[in-house]
Amino acid sequence: MTDIREDELLASVPDGLFIGGEWLAAEGGRTLVVRDPATGDVVKEIADATPADGMAALDAAVDAFPTWAATPARERAELLRRAFDLLMERKEEFALLMTIEMGKPLAEARGEVAYGAEFVRWFSEEAARISGRYGPNPEGTGRMIVSQHPVGPAFLITPWNFPLAMATRKIAPAIAAGCTVVIKPAELTPLTTLYFAKLLEDAGLPKGVVNVFTTSTSGAVSEPIIRDPRLRKLSFTGSTPVGQRLLEQAAQGVLRTSMELGGNAPFIVFDDADLDKAVDGAILAKFRNIGQACTAANRFIVHRDVVDEFARRVTDRVKQMKVGRGTEDGVTIGPLIDDRAVAKAAALVGDAVERGAQVTTGGSAIEGAGTFYAPTVVADVREGSDILREEIFGPVLAIVPFEDEDDAVRIANDTEYGLVSYVFTENLARGQRMIERLETGMMGLNAGVVSNAAAPFGGWKMSGLGREGGAEGIHEYLQTKYTLTPNPF
Repeated sequence: MTDIREDELLASVPDGLFIGGEWLAAEGGRTLVVRDPATGDVVKEIADATPADGMAALDAAVDAFPTWAATPARERAELLRRAFDLLMERKEEFALLMTIEMGKPLAEARGEVAYGAEFVRWFSEEAARISGRYGPNPEGTGRMIVSQHPVGPAFLITPWNFPLAMATRKIAPAIAAGCTVVIKPAELTPLTTLYFAKLLEDAGLPKGVVNVFTTSTSGAVSEPIIRDPRLRKLSFTGSTPVGQRLLEQAAQGVLRTSMELGGNAPFIVFDDADLDKAVDGAILAKFRNIGQACTAANRFIVHRDVVDEFARRVTDRVKQMKVGRGTEDGVTIGPLIDDRAVAKAAALVGDAVERGAQVTTGGSAIEGAGTFYAPTVVADVREGSDILREEIFGPVLAIVPFEDEDDAVRIANDTEYGLVSYVFTENLARGQRMIERLETGMMGLNAGVVSNAAAPFGGWKMSGLGREGGAEGIHEYLQTKYTLTPNPF
């Protein structure tokens, strides 16, 4: 529990659009409401941006770009460091705010604050390390200078499931690189981004460097921004179908794009795995954030010799989970984000059962206020089931048996997605083979959580383009210039 009063915290969150360093009402006074998914109650009414508001945000970012791009890297770094320190001071406020608007348990929200803050600290350190190279060309006729420059105004679109971390993961490298930003948080969870913009303002962020708009008409407001020739960068985290549409729009301006899209993560347990480690990893990989993560394990591919024991152990663990509002003591499973998420989980479980799978615990929505679905284990899932093809995005652990290593790899790679995979084995050579054979941009080897601010986050195939975090993350916001000078000798 926290001693912070919810009503006081919500009152301190801005309700306007942050454009050019000012908090403004939306054109025509339009508003939208934000609800607590655990209760269905309205928690705040905020501005609902129009296309004109979106263009005003882009105007502000364009106007601020030349000065910000010319700001010394050390100044950009120090601003980010001040923001990190403020975030640590206000960590309980941010954690509670995320629990209210998104539903995750408070303990997990605190973990997200720590994770999200690391992107601010990491890129504060990377800002001063942007470098190039200088040297003779092979012919000896001149000198080559390779330099890095901010790509320009950037449009950032974040999802609802990690309201702080998805914002910091995009904003921090952008402003570290010298770019200015327009960011659109998800309609369902916009309050954390608004509160973070207020924090940046308190840290001394110059006007127009970061601009935030919230809207219920995302496509109508976003498309003119993406098609505007002044925009030079688009970063999006969300579903693959939406990402594909945004890529089509971005093609007109040949924008630099970063796309972190859908996943269908395999979690492979070999017969030589340490089952205690595998079960612990499975609980983390599946039920973190109520299963609402693109990195969540979606298909538990377990060797036939250990599948029954694995299913028994995870079922015992899942039966002990407490469901409720994330602010309550001991709660490990909060609500799903809305009714559609509950209906999707129910439909996927129903299809699996119709095809012969067995529900060992859970398997239904929970009646009453809020959008809760019982933590669920589904064993003996048959190939061809929808639950093995679609991203579940809920607290449902689906188990499918396999016969041998080739069979496991075939099942794991049988998807258009390639974000992350998890492998549990005590055989070092097998683990090394899995690194080579699994078609994913990230992998956890005997680990159920892979995300880290110092590591490049991103996928292969339909799971996206580009990387966020790590040394690679800042380069998404930089462009390279090569200059040839005559031989000075």
